[in-house]
Amino acid sequence: MSKKIKTEKAYKPKAKILKKRKPNRSRIGDLFIYFFLLCVAFIMLFPIIYAVSSALKPLDELFMFPPKILPQNPTTDNFSDLFVTMGKSWVTFTRYIWNTVFMTFVGTAGHLIIASMGAFVLAKYEFPGSQTFFKLVTTALMFSGYVTQIPSYLILNKLGWIDTYWSLIVPAFAFPMGFFLMKQYMEGLPMSLVEAAKIDGANEWRVFMTIVMPNVKPAWLTMIIYSVQNLWNQRASMYIYSEEKKTLVYALQQVQSGGVARAGQASAVTVVVMIVPIIIFILSESQILETMASSGLKD
Repeated sequence: MSKKIKTEKAYKPKAKILKKRKPNRSRIGDLFIYFFLLCVAFIMLFPIIYAVSSALKPLDELFMFPPKILPQNPTTDNFSDLFVTMGKSWVTFTRYIWNTVFMTFVGTAGHLIIASMGAFVLAKYEFPGSQTFFKLVTTALMFSGYVTQIPSYLILNKLGWIDTYWSLIVPAFAFPMGFFLMKQYMEGLPMSLVEAAKIDGANEWRVFMTIVMPNVKPAWLTMIIYSVQNLWNQRASMYIYSEEKKTLVYALQQVQSGGVARAGQASAVTVVVMIVPIIIFILSESQILETMASSGLKD
């Protein structure tokens, strides 16, 4: 019996020892990579740091030569002077904010609905002209807003939408970048999920709302960020003429054109304009990275 046990122990396979795989680069290589990434991060953050520090500088430090990156005597007088200047306008400051928030919210919501529904049809169904339509969308990505301003103005004028909110809201519905992102991301969604939901009795709308949209959340969050940045920074001076319908960016840029006396307020304007897109980007950063990494992948 003891001989048998001994024999079994002799032939018992030994447990494999998993060794941690070491990278092929040296510590010096790691330090070089980290140093390079820190340099790139500093280059990316420097414009934001300089804009914020300029907004906190008194007027004499703004014209100091050579310029200092950080303020020596930081102050918030530039922001308080900005609000005082805006308060003297015959159109209240809250009116400019309301115009911008309203157009940004409605334009982004409409773009989200139209782009996601159209992308779902193109990504999961075949119909005559589907490929041609998507080629038109990708072609539209090559044209900036400056190229299409004249034809857009002629169309909006024909519709009677000049000097109305719709002149900015409706064109935002057809923003091609959001449509492209949604379509590419939805192509990675397995068609088996859609077919299984239909077998269970779900209609097209329920499949879209309960199956497709929750699974492509990174894509539509990214699309929302692009749309908000595009609408928030709109001056709308070409399509809107009434002062009570002007956007916040337009009003703030009028303050910037006040000359040397308003240089501090102009620095504060830069921070006010960029703070909303930056906050939205920070809150959804992980979703953007996931979308960019997988929007070109397919099953």
